[in-house]
Amino acid sequence: MDQYSDFLQSEKLRGVRYDVRGPIAEEAARMEAAGHRITKLNIGNLAPFGFEAPDSILVDMIKNLPQAQGYSESQGIYSARIAVAQYYQSRGMTDADVEDVILGNGVSELITMVLQAMLNPGDEVLIPSPDYPLWTGATTFCGGRAVHYICDEQNHWYPDPEEIESKVTDRTKALVIINPNNPTGAVYPRHILEALVDIARRHNLILLSDEIYEKITYDGAEHINACTLSDDVFTITFSGLSKTWRVAGFRSGWIYMSGPKQRAKNYLEGLTLLSNMRMCPNVPAQHAIQTALGGYQSINDFIEPGGRLYEQRNTAYHLLSQIEGVTVEQADGALYLFPRLDPEIYPIPNDEKFVIELLRQQKILVSHGRAFNWIDDQHFRLVTLPSVEELEIAVEGISDFLASYRDAHARARV
Repeated sequence: MDQYSDFLQSEKLRGVRYDVRGPIAEEAARMEAAGHRITKLNIGNLAPFGFEAPDSILVDMIKNLPQAQGYSESQGIYSARIAVAQYYQSRGMTDADVEDVILGNGVSELITMVLQAMLNPGDEVLIPSPDYPLWTGATTFCGGRAVHYICDEQNHWYPDPEEIESKVTDRTKALVIINPNNPTGAVYPRHILEALVDIARRHNLILLSDEIYEKITYDGAEHINACTLSDDVFTITFSGLSKTWRVAGFRSGWIYMSGPKQRAKNYLEGLTLLSNMRMCPNVPAQHAIQTALGGYQSINDFIEPGGRLYEQRNTAYHLLSQIEGVTVEQADGALYLFPRLDPEIYPIPNDEKFVIELLRQQKILVSHGRAFNWIDDQHFRLVTLPSVEELEIAVEGISDFLASYRDAHARARV
């Protein structure tokens, strides 16, 4: 017997998945290392596609570098936190205060912190399906159980409040909303949000509202901050700079806590403890927040007719819709489309393998639907960040691949 045993990963990681950066991305990296050029339609990272941060943000961050060399307050610098509070004041939350805001190294860090402070082993969190998979992974990592409620593709990918309520148990601690939604691009109307808030109210749940894409909406779709719909539901709102202000690498996010905070006093003490333990968020990036939230909002140039995000979304939607056996709901927000492949035409036993086949044949990288905790193998997520010309070439490649896949399986049935 060997004297030494293997070093194993923690049991806490059992069942934790984050397939958006899993085997498919690893295969793409291997192919790139072999000299292949990959069209990456898998990650909502704006910088590689020429979306640059506003100069005002970069200038302000650089200007403050000499004062950003030490730790800040664990919850974040005062000027940035008050800017976030004032932003929510402008949205109707007139009682928003600097003490209601915690800054983080992106929303991703804050999701994990919020769940770590909340969950005991076996506690349940209601999470949409499809979802941004960090919510499911972090819930599992923190000892909780992700309970998925199914968003309705036949109804603009909106959640069904009755189905959500049917999944509430005595172990349910929180209800997650992702709005605008990643990966579907849905923007929830007021009546849907009010119904979800009411479920949280009646079942004494914490409402966790992921609103990182809140300013990226199209064709007049109205984003409504969930926190504005009640003063009696404890709500934690997540947002940040990565998407709207094109600085994903700065890792600059925040949470805003509203509602009956006196009932969450003990929980907030735990959240403060975790905030203290990480010392503080990235200090240079905190100095970008006040500048970003004030002044001219350059994202509007991209989301209106003629703007890059608007035109690219339309191009991808129209081209995908023309492919036989492909249906796709037009996105009202965010940076993604979530097409469905007709199983009669494209019988897909394993969507991860299907996407790897696409990658190897066409050098096009997308994400498979089950990576977002979706219930079948017939969907994939496509990022609409490349230029119109690049999207035209990419969707043509997807169309060619689907045609060969369809023909091969048609011959197999003969």
